[in-house]
Amino acid sequence: MKNTYLWGLLLPLALGVAPAAMAADAPAKGGAEAAGEAFGNPPVLNNSASPRAGSLLLRQPQAAPRPHTGQVRNYDLFVTFTDGYIRNPAQGRPDPVRLRSYRGTAVDPNHPYVAPTIEATPGDTVRIKLQNQLPPDPDCNTQAHTDINTPHCFNGTNLHSHGVWVSPTGNSDNVLVSINPGVSFEYEYNIPADHPAGTFWYHPHRHGSTALQVGSGMAGALIIRGDRPPTRDANGDLDTLLKSPKGVAMTERVLLFEQIPYACTKDGKLKYIDPVKKTIDWSCAPGEVGEIVSYDQFGPNSWEQSGRFTTVNGRVRPIFANAKVGETERWRLIHGGVRSPITVEFRKLDATDFFQREKTLSAADQDRFAKERCTGQPVPYILAAADGLTLNEGQVRTSVPMQPGYRDDLLVNFPEPGIYCVVNKPSAANASPDQTATSTGVLGFVRVRGDRVVKDPVKEIIRQLSANATKYAPAVAKEVIGDLNARCFGKTMVDTPYCPRFTRFTAHPPITEHEVVHQPKQELVFYINIPPNGATRTNPLFQVSNSFEVVQNPDGTYGPKGASAYQPGVVDRPLVLGTAQQWELQSYFVSHPFHIHVNPFQVVSIIGPDGRDVSEAGSGDPDYAGMKGVWKDTIWVKSDITQPLTSTEPPKGTYKVTVRTRYERFIGEYVLHCHILDHEDQGMMQNVSIGVPDGRGGLAGAHH
Repeated sequence: MKNTYLWGLLLPLALGVAPAAMAADAPAKGGAEAAGEAFGNPPVLNNSASPRAGSLLLRQPQAAPRPHTGQVRNYDLFVTFTDGYIRNPAQGRPDPVRLRSYRGTAVDPNHPYVAPTIEATPGDTVRIKLQNQLPPDPDCNTQAHTDINTPHCFNGTNLHSHGVWVSPTGNSDNVLVSINPGVSFEYEYNIPADHPAGTFWYHPHRHGSTALQVGSGMAGALIIRGDRPPTRDANGDLDTLLKSPKGVAMTERVLLFEQIPYACTKDGKLKYIDPVKKTIDWSCAPGEVGEIVSYDQFGPNSWEQSGRFTTVNGRVRPIFANAKVGETERWRLIHGGVRSPITVEFRKLDATDFFQREKTLSAADQDRFAKERCTGQPVPYILAAADGLTLNEGQVRTSVPMQPGYRDDLLVNFPEPGIYCVVNKPSAANASPDQTATSTGVLGFVRVRGDRVVKDPVKEIIRQLSANATKYAPAVAKEVIGDLNARCFGKTMVDTPYCPRFTRFTAHPPITEHEVVHQPKQELVFYINIPPNGATRTNPLFQVSNSFEVVQNPDGTYGPKGASAYQPGVVDRPLVLGTAQQWELQSYFVSHPFHIHVNPFQVVSIIGPDGRDVSEAGSGDPDYAGMKGVWKDTIWVKSDITQPLTSTEPPKGTYKVTVRTRYERFIGEYVLHCHILDHEDQGMMQNVSIGVPDGRGGLAGAHH
């Protein structure tokens, strides 16, 4: 197996990390690991050096693009099996693993299980040549005629640009194609010139193998950068506010969280403690190699049982170096994991014997470590964007809940020198698809340098943003500075007088009742149909329904009317271009994150089991407080229901999530689904199609 340690020896020095905090991938004296790995943003994927074969256009000399002028970006991504290591503090050594991964120019050889970042600007044409170099899957041909919703064809792949507003058809964001082993396919994303700047991401989306590939670390940040300042007539990009009047950008950290449930195999198969209950033996003896070979590795409670660690850009509990007291940073957070929630909080660390204790700290012991050592008051920060879209009203928070698929942009200012824990706060049972409460975790540590103390870090963030806004035209600058210094009226997430607004940096106007009043509402229910006693089937059915009504099924079970697992040839929701609609989402069995491709949606309300709107800022709900009016593409549909339905009565314990969306610009077929990706692979997905209106309130038919 190729040794990938050399980069680990050099990287910490380049980042200014003290020798005691050198990367764990560099073996320490006596074979023990040093504490923590040095954090690094994922490398940025480089443009291909040569023009595409068959291009009809001459290659133009390189020149800096003018504002609003797009450019062509050519990228190459290779999908391969990669041998490497993942740090395992519980064992005091790195675990060798062999996983599917993306390879390309500038991939970090020391941390291959995170994809490189793709950067673009509005108006760009982004071409990604995806080359599947995985070996043929011998089981794929034999499974060709079996249930499409049984995980299959693990070496087939494709690509999804999650949250990016582009066409879902042809060779654009088309997830209904399969790129099989040995096949190359060039995706072309024509990013609109009016696309908002923001934090997006990309990952495989081939039905039947999505969870297995994303769970292997096949995910990367896709960042749209903007340079458009707000003007009298148009809103601008938040990126411009995060630069000084001299053009110096704030420090930016890109964090892609992943949950890789590798297990060591015997003769290519999983080891089980209890084969009947499919209880996996997660131990890895010296000489064994961790792999992902089965969907048993994604089963209920599997992540907690595995003892594995949430990685940050392929690193386990990295050390974020070079933060400075009083300097505002932008943290782009991406939840690229498959199952478990993440809630980020910063707390000052009691650093006594820190490095010695951290280097052997197991996943199970993190809760105790956090309670004993991460004891400082939580650092308040400003949530500035969600799912890549700038918030109209920034939110002062000390923690932000993230489900798989979520992105959050934080503005953080550390108030005093020292080391801070990046804590993963515990979550309630209904914040997990397993309906199991999670304990406290530690995602990493921040080393903050300086010789002063900032008494009010949020006030300091607002002061720095206000200073940056002075570069705008005087009337615009006055408006932006006034928004930033707005005071709160009503309840907030934390006790704060500050409610900064980013009104001049938002992308979408609110969707009013007038826009949706004449359109039928869409209803959606997630459901897992558990086989009844004595049934011939043994597997649960992962279903989606278009109706809240509960009926009895022919096999005696109960479920939402018309609920079914994914059917590739069926368009479940035909929609009309140029209209807006209200959607109401519920789950009748455990909780699930809802994600829809192409068009984002705006949260209208979230009504809990007690009838309260928990999307209000002061609701106290840990998953939903502050979501009212926020634009997203992925949202948690919470449910307290943990048992199969037993009657046709409307179930109790559900949360009704109401959102509105516009169908703009793009037509074609795409999908919505649960973003617990093993649920999606097993059928919790539907086809959606947007078509041209017929002029009479319906869809136009095909013209021949």
